Amino acid sequence: MVVDTQNELTDAEVDRIFHALADATRRDIVRRTLVGEASVSRLADSYDMSFAAVQKHVAVLEGAGLVTKHRQGRERLVRGNPDTIARAQHLLDEFELLWRSRVERLDALLAEDPDPS
Repeated sequence: MVVDTQNELTDAEVDRIFHALADATRRDIVRRTLVGEASVSRLADSYDMSFAAVQKHVAVLEGAGLVTKHRQGRERLVRGNPDTIARAQHLLDEFELLWRSRVERLDALLAEDPDPS
């Protein structure tokens, strides 16, 4: 089996990614910023919370690698990071393969004839 080390995530990275995605507002920010980059101010206008609260959400997402920020003039622009999404998807795909192989083994066991004669 070939192991793609670029797609492997450490346990700490996995924890940060799924902690970040556990919040509906953060998932929405990721969705919005994957479509197109947005300033933190524009993002804050979209939610019924303070600018500081949105900044904290963006910081959690940035810490997980799900978004990146860069300065353009006086604005801080946020852009979704599809590479991290792809790496998390790769992990979920591996879990799915593991689960499907277990179900297939169970199906094979259940299909076996219990009467050896």
